[in-house]
Amino acid sequence: MRTIIFANGDLPDPPACRDLLRPGDLILAADGGAANAVAAGVTPHMVIGDVDSLDPALRAELEAAGTRLIQHPTDKDETDLELALLYAVEQGADEILILAALGGRLDQTVANVLLLAHPALIGVRVQIVEGNQTAFLVRERAVIHGRPGDGVSLLPLGGDAVGVTADGLRWPLRDETLRFGLARGVSNVLRGRRARLRVREGMLLCVVTRRAGSLRSV
Repeated sequence: MRTIIFANGDLPDPPACRDLLRPGDLILAADGGAANAVAAGVTPHMVIGDVDSLDPALRAELEAAGTRLIQHPTDKDETDLELALLYAVEQGADEILILAALGGRLDQTVANVLLLAHPALIGVRVQIVEGNQTAFLVRERAVIHGRPGDGVSLLPLGGDAVGVTADGLRWPLRDETLRFGLARGVSNVLRGRRARLRVREGMLLCVVTRRAGSLRSV
């Protein structure tokens, strides 16, 4: 099952999000992310969170349209996006696209990106899609699909990434170590339409920046 989650960050081109949707997708909104879903012309199946940033008029409109509200206490340890991700996993999602996760508050943006490393998401294909950028976590191996000239940045998370091999990039890597806190992996480039990544130990945040084209996942 594939799930689309609208977070409460910036959504630069709401109508373009509809190109990402497929019949049968489970559509979730993380609290105020419901406004982003509506701006994209989508009625979410569920709104999840403490509803502190959900406009009352929009709440009434969505509930009248059949949207289910899963409300959590304001005093909680998880962010609304984290709760939405956990709900998606509980429902059996094997692929999740997160929209509007970036922009606005820096702490929220960083936290949203770091959620890609949540232990509950191991084995689930999760991507943050933002304009011409797509971010995802590489734990062992991954394949990047794109176009020649697309940008690829590889950033270690949580410590050094050891045994990194990257084929299909302008500057390939051969069983190398990318040190946590250093910027060596930023701004590589796809040579063809795909690249293959492998990591022996640690995790990599992979950010793909498309040179041109519509909003899409990789």
